[in-house]
Amino acid sequence: MAFFQPYQGTELLFDEQPTKFNQPVLLLKHAPLLEKLGLSHVDDTALAALLSGQQPLGEIKPASLAYSGHQFGQFNPLLGDGRAHLIGGVKLEDGTQYDLHLKGSGATRFSRGGDGFCALGPAVREFIMSQAMAALGVPTTECLSVVTTGHRVYRQTEVPGAVVCRVAKSHIRIGTLQYLATQENQAGLWQLLQQLGVQLFDGLAVRSERDVLELFREVCEQLVDLAVEWMRVGFIHGVMNTDNILLSGETIDYGPCAMMEKFDFNAVYSSIDRQGRYAFGNQPNIMNWNCARLAESLLVLWQDEQQGIAALSQILTEFSESFNRKYKDMWAAKLGIDEWHDADDVLLADLLKLMTEHSLDFTNTFAALTNTLLGNPNKTLQIPSELDSWQQRWQQRRASDDVATHLMSQANPILIPRNALVEAEIEQFNQSGSSESLDDWLLALNSPYEYKDYPEMWMKASTPAHYKTFCGT
Repeated sequence: MAFFQPYQGTELLFDEQPTKFNQPVLLLKHAPLLEKLGLSHVDDTALAALLSGQQPLGEIKPASLAYSGHQFGQFNPLLGDGRAHLIGGVKLEDGTQYDLHLKGSGATRFSRGGDGFCALGPAVREFIMSQAMAALGVPTTECLSVVTTGHRVYRQTEVPGAVVCRVAKSHIRIGTLQYLATQENQAGLWQLLQQLGVQLFDGLAVRSERDVLELFREVCEQLVDLAVEWMRVGFIHGVMNTDNILLSGETIDYGPCAMMEKFDFNAVYSSIDRQGRYAFGNQPNIMNWNCARLAESLLVLWQDEQQGIAALSQILTEFSESFNRKYKDMWAAKLGIDEWHDADDVLLADLLKLMTEHSLDFTNTFAALTNTLLGNPNKTLQIPSELDSWQQRWQQRRASDDVATHLMSQANPILIPRNALVEAEIEQFNQSGSSESLDDWLLALNSPYEYKDYPEMWMKASTPAHYKTFCGT
């Protein structure tokens, strides 16, 4: 294991010192991830200092990353880490690399008047959500720690402040390449793509236009996979701006996110998504739109612009084709169908229509179907009576018991991070600085496909009416 400074030579890094906090205390830590990164031997006091930016990671200077971004469709040429610091990279013995990135560590030149801090509530949300998403099998950044700062932060009210340490294969966003393209920094773009080829794509050498196309194709394919996985588990990101989409295909920014309970393609929970741009069912199209913005940024590397447009457009067409194929594969797995036929489109459409009309819980409906095939190890799950007629058609269509059970038990979780429970944990931490219930719940969330009896509250659809989530800034 070795520490290093990522993204050198790309003109993306700006030296910035995190705010000095008087009382950093390690509140939450992801022990398996600490061990993976070779930091499990560090005591909690030293970890609190390191993971709040009070002490550097070796000889590496903290820095903030510049990037641009389309925010709800409107382009902002200069965003950047307004409350975050990249404290370095870790390279494991097998060659795998990770970024360590602090959020809430203080103002930078990109803060645009903000205080640069993070409230404790959003930090707790990220700790819970990132672990749950990883266990669900969704590519994600991971929250290594939550450190309380001793400072108070003013949002709607005065609340405790905290710093999150986020771990990712890379923190380079679509907006990062937009920034370099806006700066007409071709040298920086080439340098960054060469580093990403090594870091993310098995040592892909990016030296030519053809290599750029190969990297773009890989990025698009990873983002197809990410969108499909979000749809599979009912996750609504809430703020799919180009500055929140990583080229590594990992989920980032657990601010205005939520889990869909009552099935609805139009479900929106983000307080800032007033037009429903990032509604549950819109996520695949928005991901495609974001990839088109990435293509525009890469186009500046082409000597012949028309050739570049044609080549990049072809890959965007492949995005749609790949998504449609993998989207059907996802539904096939959730329904225990081993080979999708055109007629299955009707079977699925009828199910989703019934789920929408009767406000059925997305997770529990598919979990109940799976539970039945497993012999009802969970005693509380029941297939809704509204599906009786549809269920007979499904039983005639699905694969054999063994095949269907194998497919569905891997595609349909029985546990998800329920919105009301996440909010309850946040409230406990805000009120008392701790929670007696989090450890047991997190342990269960780390095995979301283990079908057995659980406390009813862990499985109950209980999202409040008019529920909203916030970005935390």
